Amino acid sequence: MDKMLCMMVFGVLAIASMMQDATAQTVHVVGDDMGWIIPSNGAAAYTTWAAGKTFSVGDTLVFNFMTDRHDVLQVEKTSFDGCNSQNAIGNAIMTGPANMTLDSTGEHYYICTFGMHCLNGQKLAITVSSGTGTPEANPPNPSNPTTPVVRQPEACAPTPSAAGPSNSVPGGRPPPPPPPTPSSSTTVLASFVLSLSTIALATLL
Repeated sequence: MDKMLCMMVFGVLAIASMMQDATAQTVHVVGDDMGWIIPSNGAAAYTTWAAGKTFSVGDTLVFNFMTDRHDVLQVEKTSFDGCNSQNAIGNAIMTGPANMTLDSTGEHYYICTFGMHCLNGQKLAITVSSGTGTPEANPPNPSNPTTPVVRQPEACAPTPSAAGPSNSVPGGRPPPPPPPTPSSSTTVLASFVLSLSTIALATLL
């Protein structure tokens, strides 16, 4: 009887472990290797990046940027379109890299508030689903914003030239690499090994 009880307990633990792995959330490094910068081809760069991704509640966005050169702020659509921080959701994150967990469904908008960065394309719009694989209707189209509202120059940090951003860092150091994304095959293998270990342990008891 004790052996049967042990087998049931270990079986439940193994199943719970596999279910947790199956529902593991995704870490999205915004812009991948490009990071969170002023893209050379404008807002289309982040539109293209987001188009190939599925975003779900619980996922994490990682904005890789140099502290004191960029920031990231979540805003409402009107501020996203106008490139201003009047309708901010929370506070701007000034230290990079910045992690943001997606905590609700619908459209989410992010901008850099430094100088003309947003107007030059450093803005991201995504559609977040509940995790069922069904995104919200009418995904955002940040490549066609409304007429932007330009902030006063005295409130802005120095901006790079219109020729596009520079990825160089003072002292010749490259920006920090994005954090590694866990492989799904590694997760499946770990679950399989855990299940086998559980069965082996149960049979020995």
